Amino acid sequence: MGEKITMFVELLRVTTRDGFLLDGMLQRPSAASKLDLDAVCLIHGTGGNFYSSSLFDVFAEKFLNLGCAVLRVNTRGHDGISTAGTTRGGLRVGAAFETVDDCRHDLAAWLDWMRANLGARVALLGHSLGAVKCLYAGAQEPQAAPARIIAVSPPRLSYSWFCSGTRAAEFLAGYQEADALVRAGRPGALLEVKLPLPMVIAAAAYLEKYGPDERYNYLNLLSGVPCPTLVLLGGVETAQNMAFQEAPAEVARLAERHPRLALQTIAGADHFYSGVREEAWQAIEKWLLRI
Repeated sequence: MGEKITMFVELLRVTTRDGFLLDGMLQRPSAASKLDLDAVCLIHGTGGNFYSSSLFDVFAEKFLNLGCAVLRVNTRGHDGISTAGTTRGGLRVGAAFETVDDCRHDLAAWLDWMRANLGARVALLGHSLGAVKCLYAGAQEPQAAPARIIAVSPPRLSYSWFCSGTRAAEFLAGYQEADALVRAGRPGALLEVKLPLPMVIAAAAYLEKYGPDERYNYLNLLSGVPCPTLVLLGGVETAQNMAFQEAPAEVARLAERHPRLALQTIAGADHFYSGVREEAWQAIEKWLLRI
């Protein structure tokens, strides 16, 4: 039998400014906040959703114990393939079909809801692609940026970086296959790619996400994020995964020029912080209390 988990939550739905309906859940703390925050919004990574992350289970409990409300939400890129409700009817989205730029609309809707219902002091915490989305939205729309951003293991979405690595030929083969499908008038055709992570994705979505304009290379975004920002990286993932290699040194150099930016690398941490989640949380809590 599966483990029985009891938690009291409020299920929520917002409508984005471009008409997408997004779901999430709110947990309220039982005591006043010990942080300079009223609420934090947790943003899932590629193919995730608001209810399935065991890493977010840990972080949510820690925030609640400090008196901070926790909102766990979907972006339109939730799950592998999903059907989104919109003001124009159902649309096929999910990680396979999303346009990453649309995250600006998703995060704006959730930030607006938090500020209207929970208080002005709100933070974003994103994991993996969710971390990239937090940084991208903050840099693109600084007037709407949250009070804090915690970017947990953002991957480097960099065409030039992937093309210069040891698996460049493999990456380029997948990219060229996607490009050929788009040129043939089949932008929604699905293909299986292995880099930078194994997944099924539409050809046009792959080009948009990993193209040579490097629109979502978070290392190019950090200097434009106006609020205090913590980048958390794992020691194992930065040693073994091409999307994270050499990132700590790059972020550290940026932090020297931008005091609002901080970096923490957690020794022994893989992409999901297996076995070291307490250490990851301690780094986050220490940064929040210092700020």
